[in-house]
Parts: sequence; structure tokens; C-alpha cells
Amino acid sequence: MDGLHQLEIVILLLAVVLLLTTVAQKLAVPYPILLVIGGLILGLLPGLPTVTLSPDLVFLVFLPPILWAAAYFTSWREFKENLRPISWLAVGLVLATTAAVAAVARAVLPGLGWAEAIALGAIVSPPDAVSATAIGKRLRIPRRVVTILEGESLVNDATALVLYRAAVGAAVGGSFVLGDTLLQFVLAAVGGVAIGIVVGMVSRWALCATTDSFTEIAITLLAPYLAWVLGEVTHASAVLACVAGGLHVRQHFSAAVAPVTRLQARAVWDLLIFVLNGFIFILIGLQLGALRTAIPADRFGAVLMAGAAVSLTAIVVRLAWVPAAAALPRLMSATLRARDPMPPWPHIFVTAWTGMRGIVTLAAALALPVTTAAGTPFPFRAEIILISFAVILATLVLQGLSLTPIIRALHLEEGRGLLEREEMLAREQAASAALGRLDGMAGEDGVRGGHVERLRIHYSRQLQRFAGSGPVDADCSVEAGEQFRQLRHDTLTAERLALIQLRNDGTISDEVLHRLEHELDVEALRAGIGERRVPR
Repeated sequence: MDGLHQLEIVILLLAVVLLLTTVAQKLAVPYPILLVIGGLILGLLPGLPTVTLSPDLVFLVFLPPILWAAAYFTSWREFKENLRPISWLAVGLVLATTAAVAAVARAVLPGLGWAEAIALGAIVSPPDAVSATAIGKRLRIPRRVVTILEGESLVNDATALVLYRAAVGAAVGGSFVLGDTLLQFVLAAVGGVAIGIVVGMVSRWALCATTDSFTEIAITLLAPYLAWVLGEVTHASAVLACVAGGLHVRQHFSAAVAPVTRLQARAVWDLLIFVLNGFIFILIGLQLGALRTAIPADRFGAVLMAGAAVSLTAIVVRLAWVPAAAALPRLMSATLRARDPMPPWPHIFVTAWTGMRGIVTLAAALALPVTTAAGTPFPFRAEIILISFAVILATLVLQGLSLTPIIRALHLEEGRGLLEREEMLAREQAASAALGRLDGMAGEDGVRGGHVERLRIHYSRQLQRFAGSGPVDADCSVEAGEQFRQLRHDTLTAERLALIQLRNDGTISDEVLHRLEHELDVEALRAGIGERRVPR
């Protein structure tokens, strides 16, 4: 297929993505489900060209920015608070699912070796970061459930890929040594985190060294790819490199760039992630449709039945593991029971039921080698790929479509009470910080008292409104004169620094900081000071 035809297909797929995501919004269903089904239908239509997807394209082009963005919008405070349950799922559940799937696969596919079976288990074991993030944004489920699901999806890929590479190496012609695999996992994890932090630090330095917003946005786009490539070259975990880098940059991004850059970067990244997510899920469907010719017709039904058995195994193992992981540590530790009581069972069930597979399962399945070291075909390669795609489809459709009615039936949707309280506290502290800054400037030479008084009235009325009384203050952002703009910059900076301090102290979450920081950025833009940074 020549370059022109490839471009035409990309444009056509983009149009289909836009259409199906619009339909998904109208139907109130998760868009990944509709995109996979749409891609499957396209893949089964006769006469359309076959779209082949390179695993290198998925790993290098799609995964780094998706993981980086997911980590960037993850609350580090909440991630640390829930590190224990996240670890049980991201490490323990991946190992348990891999073992169970391998055993079932060997039972339903006669002749399948242990190495190939473990590779299949590792391929289908990690739930998808994209699906978890989409669910967290669309459904008003308890914040802790969202944090655990998103945190799990950020880390479990690293566990699964280490198992996958060890199993594939054994299947190709090597050997599988448990001790070596565990050591490889530890070294890969430590190395990946270290690389991510270093890339994050270098990115922060580069952002501080330039004042051009387009260059700054380009740096944010380059960083995840740099982290991924360095992770791959050093045989560290490229997944954890992107996760650690995204978390690190988030901690320092508020003071590293100007408001206008932050707003522009958010728009660019939102568009990029939307396009990448859309393409990856419709390509999953297309690949599944194309697999109909990869397996002989007389075996296709049997392989699909094996896919159903593996899908059921993955779902059942998660349904059993999540309650056990919640209960057993508390049974063994009275301190843990007192500090962190058993979550309500609806929370546990929703966590257990949310296990949709996606991009990593797709890429790992396609990345299976074609031949072994001896030059013979990789055993059961086509069957493993088809089963992996069947698991993606089954979990997305079955769990994805049923999740919303289950949440409503369990009355699990909750208000944002905690976040709203944190937001109110943050607004009060920010306004108080701005007033304190004005008090310190009132006696300075060259500062017009009228400007100071106007801003003081503005923030005083804000505090009154937060307390439940006082009129809605008029806009004070647009005012001629450099002195007023400088005063406005100083007060907005005081607010921003107060919010950052509250986040660093653990008083407010990153979500609250994101929301209020966005308001301050818009306010700075309206005041004509959007290109001014927080003083260092």
C-alpha cells in the first residue's frame, strides 16, 4: 500500500472516529466500546484494504503520551495513600491472572507449551489505562475507586511486560528462570523510575530555560517519547519511565511555564490524546476483523471458544482477587483495620468488575515473534493473537456496557463532597494570600493606593461570598495601565503559590489544583499578563 493510500485510510479512520465518538456521547456509552465494534465491522466488510498494525507503532507512537498524560493527571497524594491496594492489583493480580490464564489455555489448546501459555497470560493480564481514565472522568464514582483503578493501570503494564518478555524469550529458544525474572523486574522497575525522574528534571530545566510557548509545548510532547526510548535502550521499564516522568513534571509544571503556555499545552494534549485513543480502539476492531483469515476455518470456532474461556478466567480471577486483597491484609493487621476500615462491598465489586483490556494487550499480542531461534514458526502465534483480541472485545463490551447500570443499581454514584470542601478551603486560602500580598505592597513607593484598594475590595468580597454572604464581585481583570497589571500579576502569583503549597502539604488534591489553576490562568490571560511566569 503506497503512502497516498495510507494517508487516505488515516483520514477515513479519523472521520469514523469522530462520528462514532459523537454517537457514543449521544448513547451515553463509553466510546472505546463503540470504536472497537465499529472497527470490527469495518474489518469484516469485503473489498476494504487490510490495515496492518505494527507493534512498534503502538508501543512507540501511541503508548508513551497516553501513559504520560494519565500520570500527569493522577493525584500523587492519592496515589501514595492507596499504594498498598494499587500494588496488590498491579503486581499480585497480574501474576495471579497470568498463572490462571496459562493453566486454562493449556487445557483448552492441546499442545500449547508453558512458555507460550504464560506469554498469553501476561498479554491479557493488565487492564487498560485509557479505559480506566475514561470511566473515571465520565462516571461520578467514589474518588478512591477511581484512584485505585487509574493507579493500577499505570503500573500493571510494567509487571505484565516483564513476564511477557521472559516467557517469549523462553518460547523462542531460551529458558525461564524465576529468580532471573524477579531480578529483571526489580531492576527494570528501579531503572524505569530513575529514568522517568531524570527526564522529568531535564524537561523542567528546559521549560524554565525558554520563554517561547511553542517551544515549551514541543518539550512537553518530546518528553514522553524520550523517556520511553531511554527505557527501551537501557532495558528498563519504559512504562514506569513515562509514569514517573509524568508524575514528576506535574509536581513542578505550575511554576515552570506561563499561564498562556499551560492553557495552550492543555488544548494540544487534549486533542492529541483524543486522537490517539480514538485510533487505537478502532484499530483494535480492524485487527480483530482481519484475523479471520489468519486461522484455518475449521479451527476458528475452537479458538474463539478458547478465547471465551480465557476471557471468563480473566474476569473471574479479578472478581475473586479484589475482595481477597481487600480483606486478607485487614484480617492479619489490627492496625490496618483501625487506620483503613474495610471498604463498602459495592466499592469492592465495581473495582473488581472494571477490568477492560486495551492498548498494551493489543501491542504485546502483535509483537509476538514470527519465528523461534531455530527458524520454526512461533508456536500458536495466530491463536494467541486471536484469543488476546477476543479478551479485549469481551471485556470492553461485557464489562464496559454493564458498568454504568451496575453503578446506578448499587447507588454508587456519589457527589464530590470532599473535593468541594477542599476547593472551598483552597479558594479561601488563595484569596487570603492575595490580600496579604496587597497589605505588603500598600506602602511601597510608586504603588497607587486606588489600585490596591480596588483589588482589596475584590478579594474581600470573594471571602465573603465563600462564607455564604456578600455580593458577586464585578470583574476586575481588565484595567488599563502597566501598574495595575503588575499588581494583578502579583496577586495571582500569591494565589498560585498558596495553591501549590496546599497541594504540596497534602491539604488539597491535584484535581483541585488543576481546576483552580486553570481559572487563574484564564484570569491572567484576560488581564493581559498571560505570558508572565511565577517568579523563581
